[in-house]
Amino acid sequence: MVVFRAVCACLLRTRRGIMKPMHAQPLYQRLAEYYRAAIQSGALPPAARIPSVRSMVRTHQVSLSTALQVCRRLEDDGLVEARPRSGYFVRRPAAPRLAPATEPDMRAAADPARYVGIHDRVSNFVALCEQHDLSINFALAAAEPGAYPHHALRQAMSRALRLNPELLTSRAPAQGAPQLRAVLARRAWDCGIRAKPEDIVVTHGCIEALNLALRAVARPGDTIAVESPTYFGLLQILESLGLRALEIPTSPQRGLSVEALEHALHTQPAIRAVVVVPNLQNPLGCVMPDDDKQRLLEVCVAHGIALIEDDTYGALADDGPQRAIKHWDEAGNVIYCSSLHKTLAPGMRLGWIMGGRWHARIDMLKFAQSRPNEAAGQLAAAAYMGTKAFDRHLLRLRGQLTRQRQHAADTIAREFPPGTRLSLPPGGMLLWVELPQQVSGTAVFEAALSAGIRVAPGAMFSNSGRYDHYLRLSCAEPDPRKAEQAIARLAAIVISLQK
Repeated sequence: MVVFRAVCACLLRTRRGIMKPMHAQPLYQRLAEYYRAAIQSGALPPAARIPSVRSMVRTHQVSLSTALQVCRRLEDDGLVEARPRSGYFVRRPAAPRLAPATEPDMRAAADPARYVGIHDRVSNFVALCEQHDLSINFALAAAEPGAYPHHALRQAMSRALRLNPELLTSRAPAQGAPQLRAVLARRAWDCGIRAKPEDIVVTHGCIEALNLALRAVARPGDTIAVESPTYFGLLQILESLGLRALEIPTSPQRGLSVEALEHALHTQPAIRAVVVVPNLQNPLGCVMPDDDKQRLLEVCVAHGIALIEDDTYGALADDGPQRAIKHWDEAGNVIYCSSLHKTLAPGMRLGWIMGGRWHARIDMLKFAQSRPNEAAGQLAAAAYMGTKAFDRHLLRLRGQLTRQRQHAADTIAREFPPGTRLSLPPGGMLLWVELPQQVSGTAVFEAALSAGIRVAPGAMFSNSGRYDHYLRLSCAEPDPRKAEQAIARLAAIVISLQK
């Protein structure tokens, strides 16, 4: 507090200098320069709270909007960070960047396809989590609840029910509400897909979409090529359908190895489909280059296998929606799956599927497997997504996740022991952390639970068990101090397990 008063007093003494006409530089920029100087000189040290917006208004006799502009300018310049209900704090200097996670051997022969047996492992992890109190959740692959537009969605839901009082007592269309399908088709153009509403079937999240896609193209005993590592939920679907998984090496930088897939197609028993997350892959966070996306599609077409694309995370890339593989699909060979779980509202469980040449079969399977999504939520989502407010929300969400992801990466680089590696993805909320070779991610997971911290151990993301010295960490925690303290505690656990 003494430091803050000294800085404010210094700024107040020089207020006349600040107010001198300098037509080339707006007032908020001049004020921002004074605070920049205070930070760079050490008068406002790392982690110190800068004067509040109201304090700036009183001290400098400026408007509230000018004071807010000062804070935002400092934040944009990476000098301060906002903490919920606490104000703005000076950011710590960026930590040295860690080496990226180890690249797999793309030329190595894939392990034989095998039936998946991961459900018991995942169930045990979940059961262990439920036995411990929770302080912070680094295992959940979604933003924190406050990052989603719950107030606007509640208003949209109320309006939908007011204008359509029969919604709760009438049957929804089997393929989904026409209003939502129309909005989804229009939004699909953002990632390069030329879609029509009739191409889309609304599902209960992306999990149902993937389930429908796999049931449409494969039968029990068939082989499905998947990324390695991959989302454990996909492995559970394969297990439930009696399908075999063929794990294809996947780069933390470039995504699934098309070369390794081609080799597998020539050496392994018949593969029925490949499932890929080309944009912000879970758990790696990588984005496939467009050339690799096109080549992957060409390989699948040449070998007559279906390409199932999960694009759940694509809209969360720092520079906006990424191009989907479906963009290059002219023959209906890509089954495109996505959801609003990460971008709009996890609780609504709204997903969709574009089945390409399997559309009619998927339509039939949806009708036979489950009932339509409830209509009120679909209409609320359609109303909100049809406005510019949704674009502004996505812009805010991307910015928030970028800041949280960078802060978490900096803290990991500063706190974790030598031998730790980390690939920083170009969007989303996930970090794939490679631990020193002798440290088990499962052991870290178990020890962290006792400290009230949940992480996702790497062993959950493969049927082979080869990723046990990895962790997947979510960067969804909005409180930088809380995230920093928890990561430091994780680092201490990792260090203790090295001994």
